[in-house]
Amino acid sequence: MPTLNLPNQTNFYKGKVRDVYTIADKYLAMIVSDRISAFDVVLPRPIPYKGQVLNQIAALALDATKDILPNWMLSTPLPNATVGYKCDTYPVEMVVRNHLTGHAWRTYKSGKRVLCGIPLPEGLKENDMFETPIITPTTKAHEGHDEDISREEIISSGLVSEKEYEQLEKYTLALFERGRQMAKDRGLILVDTKYEFGHIGDTIYLIDEIHTPDSSRYFYAEGFEERQKNGEQQKQLSKEFVREWLMENGFQGQDGQQVPEMTDEVVNNISDRYIELFGQFTGKHFVKEEVNNEQMEAKLIAALEHLPPVPQQMGTL
Repeated sequence: MPTLNLPNQTNFYKGKVRDVYTIADKYLAMIVSDRISAFDVVLPRPIPYKGQVLNQIAALALDATKDILPNWMLSTPLPNATVGYKCDTYPVEMVVRNHLTGHAWRTYKSGKRVLCGIPLPEGLKENDMFETPIITPTTKAHEGHDEDISREEIISSGLVSEKEYEQLEKYTLALFERGRQMAKDRGLILVDTKYEFGHIGDTIYLIDEIHTPDSSRYFYAEGFEERQKNGEQQKQLSKEFVREWLMENGFQGQDGQQVPEMTDEVVNNISDRYIELFGQFTGKHFVKEEVNNEQMEAKLIAALEHLPPVPQQMGTL
């Protein structure tokens, strides 16, 4: 059930982390909660201020990339909420990788040398950098796991037309390059990330969040080469530390496994790491804000009273 009662509300969707209210079938009010998920499981305790961190980083990154393509964001009336256009979404996520890390490394380590139709060279070590970034798309699953899929499969199955997919690839690489530069300016390396796209009429929009610690992986640039040469683990700034804590305590989301106890110390440590990432990525001091549902509802209603008209939906893609 929705927590808030917003005017002209036509739909409500509760995801693992976000509560999404559809307004008049034309706009979205997205609340980024403090819920946290890993291995497709929502963990039992929320992480204080996590939603505010994610929403504010995403807003900054969306604002910094709007010259590349338009995006869905119209305003951020609350530190953990964004209001924007409702777009027709593409059923794929564009994952882009510049290092052999995470899922790509696990695939490579298993002996496979092709990922989403892209051949990978022999002799790579974990976290090695690719010659150029690669795009490894996945299907968008509402439930369960997203699945790897190749460019050829997306086009041949009709999920996305060839013309549209080529444009999505161009946007993905341009966004990733902008994200890499922003990270570099802050002493970070953008390792991999994902982008989601939609469209209004014949115009493609960037949607959802971008360049947040939940959708991206960052390494600290200082000492990267030395750690890589010595075969040491890289110093990360992403949600990966939560997955690592779970794996160390015997949980990977498999049947019969129990989520380890999330003590106050564990919860506070995770919260501190998210706030650390906010400061590192933005260069700003994070301000903790307490917002109850009544205040949230009032501010969202005020924001929804001043929405611009939806761009004219001309033509078809």
